[in-house]
Amino acid sequence: MRVIGAGTRPGRAPAELDTFWTLPNLITVLRFLGVPLFVWFIVRDEYGPAFITLVTVGSTDWVDGYLARRLGQVSRVGKWLDPVADRLALIVVAVTFVVDGIAPSWLVLAIVIPDAVLIINALVLFRGSPNLPVSNIGKIRTALLLLGAPMLLLQRVPGFEYAWLSAAGTAVLLLGCIGHILAAAGYLRASWNKHARERAAAGNG
Repeated sequence: MRVIGAGTRPGRAPAELDTFWTLPNLITVLRFLGVPLFVWFIVRDEYGPAFITLVTVGSTDWVDGYLARRLGQVSRVGKWLDPVADRLALIVVAVTFVVDGIAPSWLVLAIVIPDAVLIINALVLFRGSPNLPVSNIGKIRTALLLLGAPMLLLQRVPGFEYAWLSAAGTAVLLLGCIGHILAAAGYLRASWNKHARERAAAGNG
């Protein structure tokens, strides 16, 4: 069973659509709308509903990409909308965890600093997104963070106050943060290589 790139039809490269109005893009938007709902539950100390919301948002992370490939609805908007929505959601969840005392402060630092470096790099070199494909380590990183965060939050739900949940969730989040830093380094290197190729092509032209 294929996990990374699930939904891809063998021998077929889906054409990119120019429209925003595709089912995968709408799912991306709806999934992102679950993030403020999650924050609202945390503010109200309603950790059970917050856990369910976070699990729903995280477990459907692959759905939009799968449907885009399966239905042939890969769009130019979706190629930047999905990672941007995922990145913003990740930052909001990390900040909420740290502010509420659910996770240590290194969670935010390990996520925000690499992202800030990538954003500045993209703006300087490309005046916007470099449009790089998502790396496998980036996908694994996301899976680890989406697994570790609910585990850590579940420990706050009445009836699940187990010390091992906190320890396991923290360990998985740590692995995810290491993966995040490694993925960021990979994207940084890939963006430099792409910029060098574009400059060389422009010089030869």
